[in-house]
Amino acid sequence: MSDIRVLTTSEVAAHASRESCWIIVHGKVYDVTDFLDEHPGGSKIILKYAGKDATEAYEPIHPPDAITTNLPVDKHLGVIDQSTVVKAVKELTEDERRRQALWAARPPLDTVLNMHDFETVARTVLPEKAWAYYSSASDDEITLRENRMAYQRVWFRPRILRDVSSVDWSTTILGQKSSLPLYISATALGKLGHPEGELNLTRGAANHGVIQMIATLASCSFDDIIDAAAPGQTFFLQLYVNRDREITKRYVQHAERRGVKGLFITVDAPQLGRREKDMRMKFVGDDAGAEVQKGQDVKKDQGVARAISSFIDPSLSWKDIPWFRSITKMPIVLKGIATAEDAILAYEAGVQGIVLSNHGGRQLDTARSGLEVLIEVTAALRARGYFPDPKFEIYVDGGVRRASDVLKAIALGAKAVGVGRPFLYAFCSYGQEGVERAIQLFRDEFEMNMRLLGARTIDEIVPEMVDTGSLPSHTVLTPEDKLFNATYQPLSVAKFREAKL
Repeated sequence: MSDIRVLTTSEVAAHASRESCWIIVHGKVYDVTDFLDEHPGGSKIILKYAGKDATEAYEPIHPPDAITTNLPVDKHLGVIDQSTVVKAVKELTEDERRRQALWAARPPLDTVLNMHDFETVARTVLPEKAWAYYSSASDDEITLRENRMAYQRVWFRPRILRDVSSVDWSTTILGQKSSLPLYISATALGKLGHPEGELNLTRGAANHGVIQMIATLASCSFDDIIDAAAPGQTFFLQLYVNRDREITKRYVQHAERRGVKGLFITVDAPQLGRREKDMRMKFVGDDAGAEVQKGQDVKKDQGVARAISSFIDPSLSWKDIPWFRSITKMPIVLKGIATAEDAILAYEAGVQGIVLSNHGGRQLDTARSGLEVLIEVTAALRARGYFPDPKFEIYVDGGVRRASDVLKAIALGAKAVGVGRPFLYAFCSYGQEGVERAIQLFRDEFEMNMRLLGARTIDEIVPEMVDTGSLPSHTVLTPEDKLFNATYQPLSVAKFREAKL
C-alpha cells in the first residue's frame, strides 16, 4: 500500500491540456493524454474535465472497470489526496429542479397497473438525453411501432369448460428454470436513468426467479452484476463481438467461469441504425469518433449510441460460428434473426437457439416484427424436420407489453420472449421496486389470461388458440392501442436557431 502514489488536486490541475491530460475517476488519477484521440466519444468531452474530477460524467455511460481495462497500467498514476478535495456545492439547473419535483410527485407504485404506466413515468422523470437514447429507434421508427401493432393483429381462440383452478406459467429457457416464460432482455447504459443501473434488474429478478440477460454495454460492470446475484441466480450474456477477437474470447470465457448459462450473440448490428432522437441530443463532443473510425465519416451528431459502439466488428459472419463454439461450452443463441433462410442456416450451424428480433426497431427500419417472422421460421424449419427440436429453441423480442403478447408468441412456436424497455423504464421510474412490480404485473396477467384461454400449463398453449390471418397484412385496420399511442413520442424535425430580429 505504501507504494501507491498520492496526488493532490493542485498537482492534477496542472495537467489540464491536450499535451498532458490527467483526470480523476472514483478517487483515482489517470493519465489519458495518449487516449484522447482513441476515445469513442471524442477528445473534447475528456478535455472538458482535464485536471478535474470526471466521475460524474464518466459513470453513467461507462462500466466502472472501463478505464482500468482499456488504459495501460503505467497510466494509472495513483489516488487523490481527499484532504485536498474541495467539495463544490452543485447548483441545480432549472431542469434538474423540475425533474426532482416530478420525481417526488410520481404516481404511487401500487397505482401502476401496466408496462405503459412505467413508460409514462420514465418519460416524465428521465433527463432528456437519457429518454432520447432509451426510446429512440431507427429512421422513421416504423418498425418500432409495428413491433407493438403486430401483436394486435393476432386474435385469441380461447377454449372453455376446462378445469383451470390451477395454472402454471413457469418454464425452462435453455434448460434453466424460469418462473415466467420471459427473460429480461439486454438494454444498455442503465445508469443514464438510475444511479444503481442494471443492479436494479439483478436484485429484482433474483427475488422472483426471472432470468436477466447482461448487456455488453451495461453501465454496471459484468462482475459487479454477478457479485450482486443471489445464490443460484441465472444469467445470460448478450455479446457485441469486438474487432479484437482476443478481447471477445477473454470476455466470453470469463463469463462462463462466473457461471453464465447462455451466450446471446447480437448478429443484426454490423453498423448501428440512425436513431434520430438520440442524434439530435448531440450527447458526445463535437469531435466524436474513435481512431478506428477515421475515414468512415462519423458525424458529430451521431448521439450516444454511435459513440459507445465503435468497437463492434462489422466483419462478423457465418464462418465465425465454429470459432465461438470452440471457445465456450455455453449454449449459443444468435440474436437478430429476421428471415427463415437465416434461421435454417443457424440451425445447421449447430447453435442452440435464435432470437427473432429487429433490435427493438433500432436497426433496419421497416424490418418486420419478430412475431410475424416467427410464422415463416417455424414453417420452414418444420418442413426440413428441424422443428420442433428440444435442442434448438426460438425466442422473440420487441413490442411486448402484456402477458397476452407473450402467450401469442408461445402459441406460434416461441419457447420464451425477451422483454427489454418495459423493465428498463420500471427501474428508471422506481428502482428495484419497479422491477419487482413489473414482474408481479406480468404474473397477474399470465394467471388471468391462461385461465381465460383455457390453458393450464405453457405446454397447453397451442397454435389453434390464435388466429393469425391478419398478421402479415400491414394495412389491415386494428383497434387503436391508446396506451401505446399515449406514450409514444413522435419524431421531430430540424429546428431553427433563435433568430435575431
